[in-house]
Amino acid sequence: MNRRLIWLAAAALIVVAGHALDGYAYRAWVWSAPADRDWGRLLRVLGFAPTWGVIALGFWLEGRGRSSRDRPDPAVVTAQALVFAVVLGGIASEAAKLLIRRERPADAGGLYQFRAFDIDPFSTSRLGLPSGHTTVAFAGAGALAARYPRAAPVLFALAAGCGLTRVFAQAHFLSDVVVGALGGGTIGRLVARRVAAAADEKRQ
Repeated sequence: MNRRLIWLAAAALIVVAGHALDGYAYRAWVWSAPADRDWGRLLRVLGFAPTWGVIALGFWLEGRGRSSRDRPDPAVVTAQALVFAVVLGGIASEAAKLLIRRERPADAGGLYQFRAFDIDPFSTSRLGLPSGHTTVAFAGAGALAARYPRAAPVLFALAAGCGLTRVFAQAHFLSDVVVGALGGGTIGRLVARRVAAAADEKRQ
């Protein structure tokens, strides 16, 4: 079977499982500790786009002296991939929220509630699917993992931690986080590969 079809089938099953566990996770996975601990704040900030911008700046500073228009340095390519992936992930997350319009769990006592299209049609405030923090965290992790595959387990573990802090805080359903993780990770990897391919074309 085509690997893409396998991936799509697996992703669909994961999303279904996330929805099946939403009620249980909302009631049982409540943990305030991450918000009051340094490690919890570290995980949460990975869903903040400027965090990845600072990381990208570090890569750009590392490679700018060795980079040119025709021969971009690998560190500069990594910086570009990070910025594009996180920006695209954030935009995609906001667009999906406007289309799906499912509100955050705490606003309806852990039940699914959808906002009508004629109520704040262009505002994502209090909309939860997908989790924006998780999408951004996985977009950044996915972009870096595509460039540095051996670091992937650490990167995705940190991104998953970011998503879980949102569930623990009852700010998102588990399925909000699952969809954000799948979407963000996919965007990050695809963007990184496209940016790398464009850089390779310049070198030829």
